[in-house]
Amino acid sequence: MPEPRIGLYPGTFDPITNGHVDIIARAARLVDHLVIGVAMNAGKGPIFSLEERTALVQAEIVGIAARTGTAITVQPFASLLIAFARELGANMIVRGLRAVSDFDYEFQMAGMNYRLDPEIETVFLMASEHHQFISSRFVKDIAALGGDISSFVPKHTLEKTLAKLRT
Repeated sequence: MPEPRIGLYPGTFDPITNGHVDIIARAARLVDHLVIGVAMNAGKGPIFSLEERTALVQAEIVGIAARTGTAITVQPFASLLIAFARELGANMIVRGLRAVSDFDYEFQMAGMNYRLDPEIETVFLMASEHHQFISSRFVKDIAALGGDISSFVPKHTLEKTLAKLRT
């Protein structure tokens, strides 16, 4: 029996967007088990705590797991990405690309990760055309200035984001 294909989709998810959900749904079709790794990444100044981001991601992926039949779990992490991937037994890191500007950074990260562990492949999924421009940073900026973010994030995340920014 072949080894299970375990994929890791890491991110800050502050907040999780419809673009993230799209990548998760598509990645789930490629692996037997998909782990969504929620990075601590305090350097980005998240509006949600690590625990809140983990809970938001968990709430938004329940339907995907049911539709695809793929085991999907959500785990926070604060370590080196490759170390976390090894700990999980992941053989694939999934990264989403929105635009050419993402490619330069992701290309460098994939190269470094390969040097650290050539047994773990990085797989890039292009954002679907409806989600190519969405970023968590823009979503937070738009929401903080009173703009409508309802087409950029899932409903549960929308409610939590607006409530967080009101406090």
